[in-house]
Amino acid sequence: MGKTLPFPQGKRFAFAVIDDTDVATVANVAPVYALLEQLGLCATKTVWPVACPEGSAAFHQSQTLEDADYLAFARDLQRRGFELTWHGATMESSRRPRTLRALDRFREAFGHYPRIHVSHSANLENPYWGIGRLDNPLLRRLLWWKHPIHFGGHVEGSEYWWGDRCAEHIRYGRNLTFDELNLLRVNPTLPYRDPRRPLVRYWFSAADAEDADEFITLLAPERLDRLQGEGGVCIVATHFGKGFARDGEVEPAVRERLEDLARRPGWFVNTGELLDWLRQNGSGGTLPRSEWNHMQWRWARDLVIRKWRARQRKRQGGKDAARHHRTTPGDLSGGPSGGAGT
Repeated sequence: MGKTLPFPQGKRFAFAVIDDTDVATVANVAPVYALLEQLGLCATKTVWPVACPEGSAAFHQSQTLEDADYLAFARDLQRRGFELTWHGATMESSRRPRTLRALDRFREAFGHYPRIHVSHSANLENPYWGIGRLDNPLLRRLLWWKHPIHFGGHVEGSEYWWGDRCAEHIRYGRNLTFDELNLLRVNPTLPYRDPRRPLVRYWFSAADAEDADEFITLLAPERLDRLQGEGGVCIVATHFGKGFARDGEVEPAVRERLEDLARRPGWFVNTGELLDWLRQNGSGGTLPRSEWNHMQWRWARDLVIRKWRARQRKRQGGKDAARHHRTTPGDLSGGPSGGAGT
């Protein structure tokens, strides 16, 4: 596996999590942060600094810093030691003026510009996104066939260009994600420089967990055992707003995973601090071509696996619902119990 890292306080592995703000509200993520603080765990929270007046079909329920209670919550997280960064300007695509306004709004809220950029969904201002994430010709063609979108954040002259401000303010950008807790197994140069994508100073990889179900799978005890045994480095990319808490309480299986993690001899740290520390301890060089080639194929493989698992969970959920329908008496109107026949 390579080098063994001298983690602070003699810890055996490093663990960070970056929580993207998709569908996040104070109500559905505050319980998670309260539990993290109670357990001595850290997290980096992304935010959207400005609202999206044109609306968003997928993310309309999300809160932004223009919601007073959400702004107060985010500022309180910062005071409590959590790291704040951004997920772009807002939940849908932003042309340059809105992106620059959002950068300044973030600085007004937290006293500094965001250090970490995490691209969101198909926002057209995402720098080096879509096929721009990859160099492998075959994978680029396959991705373009699936998602033929031109992203313009890094393209000077585009109405979505903000690459100059990205280069000025952003230190770290997230690119590929994997179904692997120990990122040193797939990206030992983490964080790294990429001469083909120079407007972001350093790039980092992450372990992907779209929602609570994937988080529970990713942090299975045997996987944490291996991360600890290998002296690994983990940055989990997830969304606390997607099923981690319900009715003000953290889901029991999520709580179980976090409590298991907290009992282990890990260095629990915010993402920016971990990436800074890795650079200070020898990482941060130019990504070797062989490593990058392996990363691209591993990303593609893991993406297929995660999509397959998601379909299996959805199919199983449908079977469970059908089984419940067959065994539950109908209401007086003849429809399924508790519903309107839908």
